[in-house]
Amino acid sequence: MSELVRFSVSLEGDLLERFDAFCVEGQYATRSEAIRQLLREKLTKNAWGAAAADVAASLTLVYDHHRTKLTDTMIEIQHAHTACVVSSMHVHLNHDLCMELIALRGPTQELQELAAKLSGLKGIHQAQLVVATAEDSAREHGHDHPHPHEH
Repeated sequence: MSELVRFSVSLEGDLLERFDAFCVEGQYATRSEAIRQLLREKLTKNAWGAAAADVAASLTLVYDHHRTKLTDTMIEIQHAHTACVVSSMHVHLNHDLCMELIALRGPTQELQELAAKLSGLKGIHQAQLVVATAEDSAREHGHDHPHPHEH
């Protein structure tokens, strides 16, 4: 993990009040924790904009499992992107709806295309893609080379 570095920030009083309210509402332990989270989110968003950036993501799909051939099509699409699909989990929500949680990793453009293909299928009720930079996890472990981790 990186060494902590202290720095100061100048803000208008009303902006600081709004930020403190944000920290309370978000239940952040400290202002520093809130700032770190906001910086990570912004940097992840910027990495997501770079088509070649390597990112990790989760795609959550809620769908009608009674829709003819929907699950077959979802599996076919995932198999066509095996380099990006790390894992998936199937959850039964009720008699009609299921949820698929798909862990992804790879170039942003490929993950966006995969998410769009799956999200656009008839019978998909909800789709949400959540992105995290893949670089952060390598640095947190103190090394830069990729390898699988078992937890």
